[in-house]
Amino acid sequence: MSLSLTQLRYLVAVARHGSVTGAARAQNISQPSISVAIDAIEKDFGQKLFVRQRGSGVSLTSFGRVVVAKAKQVLAETDELISLGSGNSAVGGELVLGCFEDLAPYFAPGLIRAFSERHPSVAVIVRDETFETLGRRLTDAAIDLGLSYDLGLPSHFARILLHELRPHALLPAGHALADHTEVSLADLAAYPLITTDQPQSWQHMLDLFRGRGLSPVADRATSSFELQRSMVANGFGVAVSYTRPQGDRSYDGLPLICKPLSDPLPMQRIILTYDTHQRVSNAALAFVETAKAWFSTRDIFAS
Repeated sequence: MSLSLTQLRYLVAVARHGSVTGAARAQNISQPSISVAIDAIEKDFGQKLFVRQRGSGVSLTSFGRVVVAKAKQVLAETDELISLGSGNSAVGGELVLGCFEDLAPYFAPGLIRAFSERHPSVAVIVRDETFETLGRRLTDAAIDLGLSYDLGLPSHFARILLHELRPHALLPAGHALADHTEVSLADLAAYPLITTDQPQSWQHMLDLFRGRGLSPVADRATSSFELQRSMVANGFGVAVSYTRPQGDRSYDGLPLICKPLSDPLPMQRIILTYDTHQRVSNAALAFVETAKAWFSTRDIFAS
C-alpha cells in the first residue's frame, strides 16, 4: 500500500463536501484527479470508502469513516510537523464549522472574525446545518465542530457550554396578550401555535406544553425561524422561541411583540460540540477557546 499526502487531502475533501465535484472545486483541480485518487485508495484497501448516489453525491461507508478520521489525524500531525520545521508555532490548517441554521446568522460571522484575528493562518469554512445533519456530518468528519443548541446529539459528543437562553413568547402587534407583562404557556395554548419543522425543535416546543398538561393546536410548521416570525407578525398564530435577533420586526417589516414566559422553564444551552471518537485538531481547540472568550463578553439576546 502506498498512500500520498495529496491522496489523503483529496479523500478528506470528498468527505467534507459530500461530492467529488465539491472537493475538486475546493482543491482547485479537475474532478477526474479526485476520482482517480479515491479509486486508488479504495483499491489499496480493498474496500469501498464511499457509497455513490446518483444525483446526491457520496456518503461514507462505516469503514470509510474510520479511514477519513485517521487521514485527518495524519494531515493535522503533518501540518504540525511542518510548522516545527519552519519555526512557526502559529495554529494553521483548515477548520470546518457546522452551525445550526437558526444560530448561524447571529453568531457565526462574529465568531469567525474574532477567531481569524487571533489565528489568521487557519482557513475557516462555515456551513449551515439542521439538527438532523449536524450530528451525521460530525460523525462523517465532514465538519470539525458544531455550533448548536443542545438537542438531539449522541451521548458521546462533547458539549462545551457557551451560553444559556430563556424561552420567550412571540406575538403579533395588537394581540390580546400584548399588554401583559409576561405570559404563560397556558395563555399561549389558547391560540394557534406556529413551530418550525426541525424535528428536534418542534418536539421540544410541544414537550414544554405537554409537560404542563397542555395541548396547543400546532397546525402550521415553517421551514425557517424567520418565516415563523413573519407568520406570527402577520397574525397567523403565536410562537415560543429561544432565538431573538436584534430588532423585533419580521423580514417584511411588521412589528413583533416578545414577552417573557412566567412558567419556570429550563434554559436552552448554546454549545460547541464534536465527536469524541475523532481526534480534535489544534485549530478546533483554538476555536473553542476563542468562542468561550467571545461569548463571555457579549450581550446575548434574551439572556
